[in-house]
Parts: sequence; structure tokens; C-alpha cells
Amino acid sequence: MPLLRFHWDFFGPDAQRTAEHFLHHLDAFNKKEGVVDYRHWTTDHRVKVTATLECDERHLLLIRDRLRPVRGERVLDQG
Repeated sequence: MPLLRFHWDFFGPDAQRTAEHFLHHLDAFNKKEGVVDYRHWTTDHRVKVTATLECDERHLLLIRDRLRPVRGERVLDQG
């Protein structure tokens, strides 16, 4: 099944720490909701830090509706 990426943006001087802390909440949420085979990371874009969750498309509604990411995308190149 295709993979999706969901993104949350954090701003300000504590953005990196806040985004990394958010990943811990993603771990807890995924464990509670049975989301497996996911990965997540942060990316520093100078003016913002983005926390990204990549998971199977079957979790689209759960992630979109419960965690409200600011963006989402389908991963086209999975190789």
C-alpha cells in the first residue's frame, strides 16, 4: 500500500526541541492506535522545523482527523 507523509511545523527559538518532543507524542499515539511500520524525523529549514511522520496510507483518516497535520503528501518513490 502507498506511503503518506504528514507534516507539522514549529517556529521560534525552541522549535527544534519542541518538534523532537512532538515525536515522542507521535510514538505514544501510534502505539495506542496500533499504527506500526512508521518512521518519523525532524527537518530544520532555518525559519521553521518540520516534524514528519511517514506511514501506510490506511492510516490517512486516523492521522488527518485526530492529529491535524498542516500538510500531507503521498510518497511516490519508495525505493
